[in-house]
Amino acid sequence: MGFKDQYKEKLAEKIIKGLNKRNMEGFYCETKEEALKKALEIIPEGSSVCWGGSESIKEAGLISALKGGSCKIYDRDEAKTPEERLSIMREGMFSDFFIGSSNAITYDGELINIDGAGNRVSAYVWGPENVLLLVSLNKAVPDVETGVKRVRNNAAAPNCLRLNIANPCAITGACGNCLSESTICCQILITRFSKIKGRIKVILTGEEIGY
Repeated sequence: MGFKDQYKEKLAEKIIKGLNKRNMEGFYCETKEEALKKALEIIPEGSSVCWGGSESIKEAGLISALKGGSCKIYDRDEAKTPEERLSIMREGMFSDFFIGSSNAITYDGELINIDGAGNRVSAYVWGPENVLLLVSLNKAVPDVETGVKRVRNNAAAPNCLRLNIANPCAITGACGNCLSESTICCQILITRFSKIKGRIKVILTGEEIGY
């Protein structure tokens, strides 16, 4: 094992300890393939599953794997109308598992997420029985303040480009603290403790996924 791999393992151990004391569960996988395998071990066959916008779970192959299995899927992107899309999102709030990632995670196990529509952060707070997140260690930060800055400057711009939204960050590459109608930084959620022990499960990956 190289020095970089040793460092990632030590950092993951520290974050997992932080998650555990905050009533959340943590796991570490070196690669996205291992993370995918772990995620499928955690989600029982036949479970109902929903998700919001997350490139991490796409890159890990989790969405494709779940669609090829026996789970009941709530996929808003399969909707034919805006009304049907909203209905799927609402139904998914009562699923067995809501899967996604975290925009940032502190060394002490706090989760930082910024959302536009709010369905993703809402599900992290309440609704689905379980929340399962795939988070690569490049999103690890020393504290919440640094995490918020990371999300607004490193994650928001790529998301705007992905969604073809011409917000200031997508044009300049840095947060413009905009209040435009198209802003995707509407809700900021800091998860510092889970009231339900083990409801939130985080699979950390040494291999970079998402942004």
